[in-house]
Amino acid sequence: MTHRIGIVVFDGMTLLDASGPAEVFHLAQWSGGPYEVEFVSTSGGPVVSTSGVTVDSSAVANTPAGLDTVLVAGGPTLATDPVDPSLLQTVRQLAEHAGRVASVCTGAFVLAELGLLDGRRATTHWRHAATLARRYPRISVEPDVIHIRDGRFLTSAGISAGIDLALALVEEDAGAEAARAVAQELVMFMQRPGGQSQFSAALSGPLAQDSVLRELMESVQADPAAQHTVSGMAARAGVSVRHLNRLFRAETGTTPSQWLERVRLDAARALILEGHTVTRVAQRSGFGSDETLRRAFARQLGTTPTAFRERFATTAPGARWTLD
Repeated sequence: MTHRIGIVVFDGMTLLDASGPAEVFHLAQWSGGPYEVEFVSTSGGPVVSTSGVTVDSSAVANTPAGLDTVLVAGGPTLATDPVDPSLLQTVRQLAEHAGRVASVCTGAFVLAELGLLDGRRATTHWRHAATLARRYPRISVEPDVIHIRDGRFLTSAGISAGIDLALALVEEDAGAEAARAVAQELVMFMQRPGGQSQFSAALSGPLAQDSVLRELMESVQADPAAQHTVSGMAARAGVSVRHLNRLFRAETGTTPSQWLERVRLDAARALILEGHTVTRVAQRSGFGSDETLRRAFARQLGTTPTAFRERFATTAPGARWTLD
């Protein structure tokens, strides 16, 4: 049975928000994905993206009952300016009849303005997450995930995360093998599960200017499971513990131990989403024990490893869940 997907486009959209998912669904047809994809807009015809590339043809959104999934592309002005009423009307009409309604990046602002995300969990590009949460307080905004599903509504982070969201839909429709085959065809390093961080501890902070500290941080990030201690890191850097603390405060705004926990937490999240047990995750991420891992999750994320897995790991290829 053919699954019809309508990707809502408009002047000023981000091109990859629309073309990335479209390519995923196109490639999925080779692996058993029964998709028919079309671009839809408020008035039909050509649509110009922010990069200047034009989508030559888009259908008028006048057949709302015919679409199974509606996906709204993002664009930079959606987070800063009032949403075009005609765009809102188009999405409202399409979303009413669709089994799934999704957004990429700032496309979440369209769904939010329509009230479709009220009382739900949602995400968007990390740069605009605070704005989304402030403007729409009834939405539970989760700024540090790749994509998230709540009921029939799916939202994703910025730009390339739309590809991950599309892969998740392919997995739902055609299975993990089909999604993996598409990811391989796209030469993607991996299919990122929804709960993967938008940015890791290694990338979210500024690059250390002190060469000694930078080398130390890179070595820890390369092997977070090693027996790292603050005194041991200071010895490797050839400085006192007090001076190491000063360097970390000056360069990262945090302490060596706090930074180390964030690096290990990044590793633990990835391992959980790959399907490892809590014990295995604790060992391979450097936390050592199940209890230490759970305390870190509670302290940093306000959840448990099991709850994190249940919320985000539905699209982890080949997952084998025996966490607790």
